[in-house]
Amino acid sequence: MGFCFPGLDAKGGDLPPRRECAPAWRAQLMEAMPQIELVLVIGQYAQAWHLGGERSRTLTETVRDWRRLLALDLEPRVLPLPHPSWRNTGWLKRNLWFERDLLPVLREEIHRLLSDK
Repeated sequence: MGFCFPGLDAKGGDLPPRRECAPAWRAQLMEAMPQIELVLVIGQYAQAWHLGGERSRTLTETVRDWRRLLALDLEPRVLPLPHPSWRNTGWLKRNLWFERDLLPVLREEIHRLLSDK
C-alpha cells in the first residue's frame, strides 16, 4: 500500500504501511492506469483501502466473501487475499476453502486477463 518497506516488528513481521504513503499517491496511480481490470487486495490494509465499507469485520471473513466482492460493480474488480507470509501456514490449514475454491478462480482470472492481451 505504501510502495515502501516499512520495516519489521520485534517478532520479524512486517510493520503496517506508513499512514502518509497511500493517501499521497495511491488514488493518482490507480487513475493513471485505467486499463487495470483486477486488483488483488492483499492483506487487511489493502482491503480497507480498496473495499472500504464492503469489507467484513476480519480478514478471514473478507476473504471468505470473495465471490460477492469479485461480483461487485467496482472498477477495477477486486479479489481479497490474505497477506502471503510463512506465518499464514496455520491460516491456510484452517481455511481449506481458500486453496480449493478461491485459488482456481484466481488462476482462471489471471489466465483470462493475460490471454486477452
